[in-house]
Amino acid sequence: SQNDMATIRLQAEEFEKKNNIEILTEHRALSINARHKTVLVRDLREVSEKEFAYDVLILATGSSPFGPPLRGIDIKNIFTLRTIGDGEAIKSLVDSGRVKNAVIVGGGYIGLEVAENLVERGVRVSVVEALEHICPRFDEEIAIMVQKHLKEKGVTVYTGQRVVRFHGNDAGEVSHAEMENGDMIEADMILWSIGVRPNTELAKTAGIELGESGAIKVDNRMQTSVQGIYAAGDCAETTHVVTGRQVWIPLGSTANKMGRVAAVNACGGRETFPGVLGSSVVKVFEMNLATTGLTGKAARAEGYDVETVLVPETDRAGYIPGFEVIVTKLVADRKTRRVLGGQVVGKGVVDKPIDILVAAITMKATVDDLANMDFAYAPPFSPAMSSTITAANTMRNKLAGKLLGVSAQTMKEMQVEGREVQLVDVRNQAMYDEKHIPGSRLIPWGELRHKAAELSKDKPAVVICNRGKSAYPCQLILQNAGFKDVVTLEGGLAAYPFETESET
Repeated sequence: SQNDMATIRLQAEEFEKKNNIEILTEHRALSINARHKTVLVRDLREVSEKEFAYDVLILATGSSPFGPPLRGIDIKNIFTLRTIGDGEAIKSLVDSGRVKNAVIVGGGYIGLEVAENLVERGVRVSVVEALEHICPRFDEEIAIMVQKHLKEKGVTVYTGQRVVRFHGNDAGEVSHAEMENGDMIEADMILWSIGVRPNTELAKTAGIELGESGAIKVDNRMQTSVQGIYAAGDCAETTHVVTGRQVWIPLGSTANKMGRVAAVNACGGRETFPGVLGSSVVKVFEMNLATTGLTGKAARAEGYDVETVLVPETDRAGYIPGFEVIVTKLVADRKTRRVLGGQVVGKGVVDKPIDILVAAITMKATVDDLANMDFAYAPPFSPAMSSTITAANTMRNKLAGKLLGVSAQTMKEMQVEGREVQLVDVRNQAMYDEKHIPGSRLIPWGELRHKAAELSKDKPAVVICNRGKSAYPCQLILQNAGFKDVVTLEGGLAAYPFETESET
């Protein structure tokens, strides 16, 4: 927009004054002649072209939203969100009061953040994700927790489904999104947020090599296949710290670090960029979620001998006002015991524990290293045994064969398959009455030794409590009583993403 360009010009002028660096706004690079070291540039205002010579060139062309060319995509009030102008256009439409229903196509970070803001403005929101769950950077059990939270906030979530067409009204504005099953979702506004692609056309036509990811291939100094040309940011790929593979994970933090390395080397220095873990954190209503390294699914696909644990713990001492429960998923390799990845979700503090895992994974720490790290402790900041240490110790128990755990998804599948699974809830009566899993039987921990005979030793049993801590010793009680197939529900009810029942 004109306002955007005016703002950009003022910022460019201020930057030039401070740094003595010429900024050419409203200019587009058309082509690169790597042999003669020139760039052909078009002045969009005067529609004229000029060649610029270079000694060193840095490509920072970023990325752009993408999506299949659906019918109706050009109807009014269908937006992407990539620029300030995009945000202003969306805000202006919402401010007009004409948006009662909105559909967000894509269940990634940006789409979910916009969903929260639209709900806060009184808009009914539907999120459509083609994959089996939202938050594709997370494992399914974490994503389902977020989906449950969204539904509690009034957001309708469709997963495993696609939008195939948009319909408009007589005014030429969007009115409905059509699903592949024929269902129609009413919409006064659409946010098209299914992802971005690297802008590589300029590099490609200059003969610069692209990587397997489709982004520009660079070495650890951010230099491309052409001597003297560097690339940084969303247009360039990098190395995954765990796998050593080339990956493309476009994040603002990564782009800034890449840019520094490229700049140092372009000026004659010697700087390297070791790669990324895909670390990220996002807020969705009251829920915070963070991830780093490999998910369990990704680690298995890479051929690791994977073990995972799901562990709830408070983000500070439980007697400190304002404490919240956060759930940590830890991913490790059984053979080497190396920590491969982690995810943290909950209403409490998640950025501190995820950054601990970032450091541990970067330094190739084992779960034993992680469990014995000397973290700072005071009740307002952490439990005496932090959530990270508790997760690491739980993983050690599981690797040693002491803890036999089952995920909520696996337990659900066992029930759907018709297996006669005994769900044994070992909490007290009040907790059970407040919330419990359908089909579960209450046998409080203190009564379990005496009432174990009421259960069948020939049928599998899943022991359930609030967070998994009480279920583990109860699992041992049943094993000592002769039960051969007894496991703990990992994460307990704190990490259970499905519907529960109440007697109160």
